[in-house]
Amino acid sequence: MEQANSVRPDGEPKAGILAHLEGLEAQMSRPCKRSKELQQARAEESALGTKIHELRRLRDKLRAEVNQQRARGKASSANVESGQTVEIGEQEVLERKQESVKAILQAYRFTGLSGKQTSRGVCVCISTAFEGNLLDSYFVDLVIQRPLWIHHHSIPVFIPLEKIAAKYLQTDVQRFLFSLCESLNAYAGRKYQADRLQSDFAAFLIRPLQRNSLCNLLSFTYKVDLMGQSSFCARLLYKDLTATLPTDATVTYQGTEALSALREEQRASHEALFCTKPLHQVFASFAREEELDLSLAS
Repeated sequence: MEQANSVRPDGEPKAGILAHLEGLEAQMSRPCKRSKELQQARAEESALGTKIHELRRLRDKLRAEVNQQRARGKASSANVESGQTVEIGEQEVLERKQESVKAILQAYRFTGLSGKQTSRGVCVCISTAFEGNLLDSYFVDLVIQRPLWIHHHSIPVFIPLEKIAAKYLQTDVQRFLFSLCESLNAYAGRKYQADRLQSDFAAFLIRPLQRNSLCNLLSFTYKVDLMGQSSFCARLLYKDLTATLPTDATVTYQGTEALSALREEQRASHEALFCTKPLHQVFASFAREEELDLSLAS
């Protein structure tokens, strides 16, 4: 005998229908399950983020407390041992200055600065030059103490050593040496030009060259045409003591005849030459013109 209701009127078994319904139900439940898993993951992520933020806040708080304790400890130690700390601090400053001077001398050994360490500090030698010609050398004996001071030196009295030292020695040793070197080289360059004019071009000078000790004011009367009677008087002023070319050049005509257009042109060109070329180079050009005129005349 067949089991009752085992087959539907349309002939489909009941078991197949239930299985189909269960499959549909499973398919519908999958998205819901994934949505719940996603929500759960987001909730866990949010909780972790909150926890991380809280841990960072606690870390920063602890770090600040540690820094405060260290600062209080250092302040307390400084108050207890203030005298010793000041002494050590000054010693460190002096050692750093000494190392700075050594580094400067090493850096400038190819630019005219050299030196050696002494029992008191360091002795710096400044060698001057102009146009590749080595000129005079000077020395400064520095005592590395607090404050730094100059024990001996061979700097000429007209070089503003005290002014440069007051401005830079205690705050910037490198700037002090550089400024001093710059002033000495400029003086040596001006002196070199004046010496060359007197020794190599004396035939062009009507009267001896006049100059001051710093060689920043030169005055001389000269002629361009060695066979002529016309002459010029030049006054060169070097306002910048670190320069080897004059800042002001004044040339006046000294001839017996009236100032012609040609002489005025010469006078103006000489003023421009004195401000743009070294003194001995200007007179070297005068000599070449004289030689050219003599060759044309012969």
